[in-house]
Amino acid sequence: MDQIREITELVDEVLGHTAVGTYLHGSSVLGGLRPASDVDVLVVSRRRMDDRERRALLHGLSRISGSGSTGEARPVELTVTVQSEVRPWRYPPTADFLYGEWLREEFEASGPPQPGPVPDLALLITMVLSGNHPLTGPPPADVLAPVPLEDLVRSSVAGIPALLDDLDGDTRNVLLTLARVWTTLATGEIRSKDQAADWALARLPPEQRPVLEHARELYLNCLYRDEHWSQELKARVRPHVETVLAEIDRLTRL
Repeated sequence: MDQIREITELVDEVLGHTAVGTYLHGSSVLGGLRPASDVDVLVVSRRRMDDRERRALLHGLSRISGSGSTGEARPVELTVTVQSEVRPWRYPPTADFLYGEWLREEFEASGPPQPGPVPDLALLITMVLSGNHPLTGPPPADVLAPVPLEDLVRSSVAGIPALLDDLDGDTRNVLLTLARVWTTLATGEIRSKDQAADWALARLPPEQRPVLEHARELYLNCLYRDEHWSQELKARVRPHVETVLAEIDRLTRL
């Protein structure tokens, strides 16, 4: 895939030997990319980036990813973490750099991303270790420490408030991510969004299934710009979310 080659070449150009390894995660290693899937990449570095490197990596990604590219490129989500800050493992983990299309306007206004705690790194690292798909560098098990289940749970739950803030504007992704959170808490596994939806659908009452079935269908077959929700389905979204949140809350109290 040309876009993945462009990403690895950019990381090598900006970080060189500072990069320990570059690894795929997300949909790429959890059942395959879908029409609207991002390309998710984790870079493990030997040290924190300097301002020049941050600007150079941001500039390169803004041209490779999604709306900034000249073709039909997928959105890129790229995270850089310093190896010594996640191995040995500790919570919350720190990301040295995080790029995603949803942050593009913020970067244009405020400049390159800076280091900070990113609980979601627990899920990313778990997916990297499970997927075992290095783009450059040694196998991830030689670079990263495994994440304890309790921190995987903490990370999953920590992102819920931000998800709920995006419910109206990013309905499909929020519903599928909540299904994944529920699945992860119940099984200890991180599944693809459609597999997590299948698991959740089998456990939901019939009246709560239609919105998740629709979100799953959109994920498997449609780009984001093709997303459509009928008024009837929109009216069912929040009751469905409340049901799933109740299940998540029950599991976190066990």
